[in-house]
Amino acid sequence: MLGIHVSVPIACFRKGMAREYLETDLIPPPSTCYGFLLSLVGEPDRERHKGVRISPVLLSQPERSVVLRTVWRVKTRKMPLGSGDNIRPDYQQLLTGIRLIIWFDSSDEEHSRQTTLEERVQTALSPNERHKIDRFGGLSLGESTHLVDEVSLYQPHENLSSEENKEAVILLEDPNGLYTWPVWVDHVGAEKTRYVTGSLIPGGLLPPLLTKMPRIHS
Repeated sequence: MLGIHVSVPIACFRKGMAREYLETDLIPPPSTCYGFLLSLVGEPDRERHKGVRISPVLLSQPERSVVLRTVWRVKTRKMPLGSGDNIRPDYQQLLTGIRLIIWFDSSDEEHSRQTTLEERVQTALSPNERHKIDRFGGLSLGESTHLVDEVSLYQPHENLSSEENKEAVILLEDPNGLYTWPVWVDHVGAEKTRYVTGSLIPGGLLPPLLTKMPRIHS
């Protein structure tokens, strides 16, 4: 199992059912973390590391704010995107000052005979081997404009602030949990989107139980 330390100045982890008012979750769902990890290693095929298990840890409560932004939508197919009925203003929640640990494990990857996601992330974050990674574009967590500020391998003995140790919560699978998060998103329609039921559990600075970590699957 591998953990990475991530900080993001501004982000929105949009709730899947949000419409006119674009609400955000406080923690990125497993599917968002998976997309981030694929981008980190330069992998354009999102089927490549299916089966990996991912549990993000929120180290402290980020500040929440609301902005009015222009949102594209497909309302009238005869009109170009970004014009007429295909554009409108919407309120969106934003989070600022996000710091995370993302735990992930490649034991159940469907293509585990090839180089695993764990191995590729270690290569990407190694000063002596990162030249082997071929990637493109900005590194984001969530929307493409929500760029990551810092990413590094997490060491369990790292000194975190007393506030982070106190407030840290981890996303774990729980059949009796109060939340649902996507583990696979159907970008064409919602039919093939897959969800997991889970809870936010205090703690999480040490590697979690593998069976409690949501698995990425379609």
